[in-house]
Amino acid sequence: MSDPIPSSPAAARRPVTIVTGGSRGIGRAVAERLARDGHDLVITYRERAADAEAVADGLRAAGADVAVLSADLGDLASTATIFPAAIERFGRVTGLVNNAGITGRIGTFLEVDIEESREVFAVNDLAPILLCQQAVEHMATNRGGEGGAIVNVSSGAATTGSANTYIPYAMSKAALDALTTGLSKEYGPYGVRVNTVSPGTTHTEIHAAAGRPNAPEERAPRIPMRRAGQPDEIAGAVAFLLGPDASYITGAILRVAGGN
Repeated sequence: MSDPIPSSPAAARRPVTIVTGGSRGIGRAVAERLARDGHDLVITYRERAADAEAVADGLRAAGADVAVLSADLGDLASTATIFPAAIERFGRVTGLVNNAGITGRIGTFLEVDIEESREVFAVNDLAPILLCQQAVEHMATNRGGEGGAIVNVSSGAATTGSANTYIPYAMSKAALDALTTGLSKEYGPYGVRVNTVSPGTTHTEIHAAAGRPNAPEERAPRIPMRRAGQPDEIAGAVAFLLGPDASYITGAILRVAGGN
């Protein structure tokens, strides 16, 4: 984590948002957009610390106060340190973006590795559950909080099932959508808005990690807009759901998928 910087009354009035996996891909684009929108930020990364710090430098240049945390979201003990560190650093958190996620290797259902799937569900579901619990404890008005907003970054795979590609990943994202639905209903009365942004195929490193680096180009002809998305196009939707223009939106699943 970056060295603490004493907060000022002016800084305390700025939104403070946690973005998991904020050092690259969609998470980086979200953090950059939020910095421009006036948020202070906590970004997490699992590896490539130098890259994370370089992203943080850019966010600071845009006017944000930034903390950088190393966290493995496949490890709940590590995940549990994120929110307390953010509170210690900034004194409060107003937003949470559950962005970090993994797909597992692309392949048919019979090729699914169970241990790899265990990690997919740990990162994509158990970590967001824990972080949402911590967020609600801090934000909910019936717990003494001032309210806040959570955005879960899901996937269009949650509704297609991703046959012949990564069915467990699709399952994990469907579960994340269910988290949004249930949590929005339970804590809507207490000032916590919970929404989902559901991207379609987007140009990020996640495809190479899954074993198919050219997936965006391969899928483009089947997308109504005939192209994959860019991370900043997803970031705009996340920023909207965190912002004041979405003050009466909760439980929504906003699909950003080029028409798919």
